[in-house]
Amino acid sequence: MPKSKQKPVETPSEEFVPELDPEAREAQMINLAVRQAEKQLREGTAPAQIVTHYLKLATVRERKELEILEQQAKLIAAKTEALESAKRIEELYAQAIDAMKLYNGQGIDEDDEDVY
Repeated sequence: MPKSKQKPVETPSEEFVPELDPEAREAQMINLAVRQAEKQLREGTAPAQIVTHYLKLATVRERKELEILEQQAKLIAAKTEALESAKRIEELYAQAIDAMKLYNGQGIDEDDEDVY
């Protein structure tokens, strides 16, 4: 039986243009590192550190930790939204109090405006 030919793993070309934006550059470098790790794993030359890294990613514990991090991010976003909402409500109460003062003929004191 003839051997099946594997596609060679792409290597960075000579025409590699580094990104100027630091975040894009970091993503580019991560991509290169992952490609190199993949190449080493396919060739069987990957050091134990790389093998261990990818084995850890495949564990149930790692998936649970990622799930927990996602839930924590949602919780932080909800708390931020609640704080912003509370601030808007406080501003509305202040406006309502000022409107009631005007309605009652009290007017708005110069000092009261600084409080809100």
